[in-house]
Amino acid sequence: MTFPPEASAKAITLGIILAIVLAAANTYLGLKVGMTVSASIPAAVISMAILRGVLRSGSILENNIVQTIASTGESLAAGIIFTVPALVIAGVWGDFKFWETGLIALLGGTLGVMFMVPLRESLVIGDPELVYPEGVACSKVLEAGDTGGTGAKSLFQALGLGVAFKVLVSALSIIRSTVEGAFRIGQSIFYGGFDMSVSLIGVGYIVGPNIAIMVFGGSVLGWLIGIPIMSPNHPELASMSSLDAAWDLWDHNIRYMGVGAMAVSGVWSLIKVRASIVHGLKAVGAAYEKVSGHLAVDRTALTMTKREVSVIMLLTMIPMFFLYAFLVHSFAIAALTTIIMVIAAFLLVSVAAYICGVVGSSNSPVSGMTITAVLFTAAILLGFGLKGTMGIIATLGVAGVVCCAVCTAGDISQDLKTGFLVGATPRKQQWVELLGVLAPAFTFAWVLSLLHNAWGIGTGEPGSLGAPQASLFASLTSAMFTDAHLPWNMVWIGSLVAVGIIVIDEVLRKRTKFRAYPMPVAVGIYLPFGTTSGLFLGGMIAWVMRLLTRKRGPEATERAQTRGTLLSSGLIAGEALTGIGLAVAITSGANLPITIIDSDLLSLGIYLLMGLYVLQVSLKAARR
Repeated sequence: MTFPPEASAKAITLGIILAIVLAAANTYLGLKVGMTVSASIPAAVISMAILRGVLRSGSILENNIVQTIASTGESLAAGIIFTVPALVIAGVWGDFKFWETGLIALLGGTLGVMFMVPLRESLVIGDPELVYPEGVACSKVLEAGDTGGTGAKSLFQALGLGVAFKVLVSALSIIRSTVEGAFRIGQSIFYGGFDMSVSLIGVGYIVGPNIAIMVFGGSVLGWLIGIPIMSPNHPELASMSSLDAAWDLWDHNIRYMGVGAMAVSGVWSLIKVRASIVHGLKAVGAAYEKVSGHLAVDRTALTMTKREVSVIMLLTMIPMFFLYAFLVHSFAIAALTTIIMVIAAFLLVSVAAYICGVVGSSNSPVSGMTITAVLFTAAILLGFGLKGTMGIIATLGVAGVVCCAVCTAGDISQDLKTGFLVGATPRKQQWVELLGVLAPAFTFAWVLSLLHNAWGIGTGEPGSLGAPQASLFASLTSAMFTDAHLPWNMVWIGSLVAVGIIVIDEVLRKRTKFRAYPMPVAVGIYLPFGTTSGLFLGGMIAWVMRLLTRKRGPEATERAQTRGTLLSSGLIAGEALTGIGLAVAITSGANLPITIIDSDLLSLGIYLLMGLYVLQVSLKAARR
């Protein structure tokens, strides 16, 4: 029996290129909005457009290989941006170190791949309760493309629009980067604004109205409620303009509510899935017992052998030990942190793979699992008497590897589901996933340095990239290992806010489909108001789309959602990649942006037109 081409040279080459490009785009996006989006479907569409549309070749299995490599690289970006920038924000690194950052990504991603090999049979294939929604959705896109429909035109049009919009904002300044304003009523300060970023509309559309509302709700708590209530208690702000005073109060006080809220939300997210955690760990034990040392005859059962996994794990552990030894200048601490890392990564990867099967990668509590790794590691290291900078580096080094492993494993579980549904060979997918890890691993330090030098990461300044998760971990570790000051009153207030949201969510859970998820609220508190207002706009566009397509039936709504997702992905990628390109120009000495028009009204008008364009294209797909 012969099989169509799968891991061909052209598929691997295209997959590696997309892995690097989409990892860079997701790095920008995640630092800006505190969340990332899956690249599987956009990568599959791009692959079909190039292999089938341009090269006039390419099977469904080759397209699957492309999206597998590309999405693995993209998911690795989430693991890096949630943790590594914390080392710079905390001040223990002066810049993003090339080898250290690259090795954290490479070794963490490799662990994620290897731990998933024995889990495939029990979790991805053998448990009917685990649906792996992104994996199923991607398989449908691949199958539709195999019969002629891809949606590539919408994706590439949106990519061009994203590029053009970012150029008009950050290079020529025809569109203002932020439209904002503040005023005083008595001693209370009130603020409002929009960041002119089409990627925010795209993210809001993809995550949907529920999440978008909760993120925006967190920002409302901080900016529209917290600042007016607190501003009368800060007479030192009286000499500032209303706008500067609002930003100063948010930067030094309000955003730390988000730190407390994220910490509580992270722990709660794990408590909520405790049954899934137990299920997942039981499945892990069974899975490791079933791993065969030989390859089966059935194409869809071919997988890596025990020996291959063992060798790769050993080759990962050795450099891991020496990396930690270099970071903390102690072989004893390096041995301890390596052991902690392996245990934490093994447990949390297993949990992530199971939870992704239930709720999908987008809703997996990665932040909560990383917070757990941080607290677990810090408690052990503090128990051994480690303090100061070395304690911060060791803790965040472990958290970085664990987060990369968890994010990569969650994505891989979806890819393996897609492969199973389209008849791919797991063994080939597993090997190319390692390429998806290797390809972008040593580009992250360069991308992060560019973005930090051009815009600032976690600085709290207007226009900077917020990096909420990394800022959280920087604050937590600095407070635990040094005498760094935190506005603890705000942290505790944020913790109480999270508890209140949890209580509200428990009430809503019994009465309605709408949920009050605490983590999006916590992230919203930490983000600038203009960022969350753009997300809210995107979420409302998705809500209107669903409302207007409901009468046409679920298939019409699904077509509209898919087309809108492709369009949103194009806008996100176009803006993000252009932002990185402009960062290169700025750090090379270019004096950007060049102001041509300075109009709030024009900027808002163009921005709203972009939102209407997303809605119009989505609705058009529903009518077919």
